[in-house]
Amino acid sequence: MPELPEVETVRQGLLSAMEGQVIGAADVRRPNLRWPFPENMANRLTGATVTHLRRRSKYILADLSTGETLIIHLGMSGRMHVSGDATAQFYQPHGAIQKHDHVVLDMQNGARITFNDARRFGAMDLASTAALDAHWLLAKLGPEPMGNDFSEPYLIDRLKGRNTPIKTALLDQQIVAGLGNIYVCEVLHRAGMSPKRKAGQIAKERIGALVPIIRTVLSEAIEAGGSSLRDHRQTNGELGYFQHNFRAYDRENQPCATSGCKGKIRRIVQSGRSTFYCTQCQR
Repeated sequence: MPELPEVETVRQGLLSAMEGQVIGAADVRRPNLRWPFPENMANRLTGATVTHLRRRSKYILADLSTGETLIIHLGMSGRMHVSGDATAQFYQPHGAIQKHDHVVLDMQNGARITFNDARRFGAMDLASTAALDAHWLLAKLGPEPMGNDFSEPYLIDRLKGRNTPIKTALLDQQIVAGLGNIYVCEVLHRAGMSPKRKAGQIAKERIGALVPIIRTVLSEAIEAGGSSLRDHRQTNGELGYFQHNFRAYDRENQPCATSGCKGKIRRIVQSGRSTFYCTQCQR
């Protein structure tokens, strides 16, 4: 599933085509994805101006002039493709509508936004912008890791006394929004911290030190266009390439990338997810 860097990369790719632009026509080509689409969605989108395009955790939020916000979740395999945008870095003409193109937005500026989702685990919803923070998908999310509310004192306080492994704690979206399996593995490797350590037993200084590492890893991944392992594509169809910079994730039995370390990356399973770490330098 795309994590924060992949979703942010998609949002940035949509900006020139969508923000400040009018949705000339919306074509909703099936009744549902993971959940049913909101009632009368095509008509509610058609004619609306996208006043602001933002991201919250792993959701893209398109605020509309109608007072509603379009919530977009990419799911496991969802892609947003832009064609016909003359202001984009890579111009692509419109292609034929494909089998898994489930929602198509034709903007008045000539751009087309196509939501393609082969596995149909993605989702879209419409909600009141004024009440968006109370929406069931967003209400319990923790602070954004790149924002001011995510700080060293905050993280130390939230992890105090927790008996769960630090890997599991950092994946908790109520503690910090947007982190997923890939980037938590990468963060813990750079921090030299074992993913098995109980969060509440780690020294405050080490917990606090995770905050700048998290921000650095996410910033580097966004700059690289995210990580393309299976389904992630940027809005122009290009792959991300942060996967070429992995130090731990998906590197089982490969040498540790930490300077001077002679260990190898090991894979274990935590809470049903693969964890990759070095048993030698992550303590």
